[in-house]
Amino acid sequence: MTQFRLNLVEGSVSFSFSPEAARDLQGAIASLMQSLKAVATKPSGKPAPQQSMQYQHTGEVFLEIFCNPNIWPSPFAAKVLITLRDDRIRLTTEAELTRLIEDLNSYLENS
Repeated sequence: MTQFRLNLVEGSVSFSFSPEAARDLQGAIASLMQSLKAVATKPSGKPAPQQSMQYQHTGEVFLEIFCNPNIWPSPFAAKVLITLRDDRIRLTTEAELTRLIEDLNSYLENS
């Protein structure tokens, strides 16, 4: 299984991640983007609340990515909460959604 490198606001983390899991994450992000666009393009009044994205993958490590589209003014401003853990370590941090998409696309192109 190849290593997926995820660039964070400060630093990066690499972990084993299959191309199939990466495509599943890509699908979850595509749905999130639709929700973010629905919130951003509501012309007036309060937009209808959109469902949060909560992606989970269990492999050599457990990966969870969460984003509430209702709190971001646009997809370009959105950040995701990332939890990566195994039996020895747990990392919880934020990453920019656009950076996650770039990292994911790069990983899929090279795997």
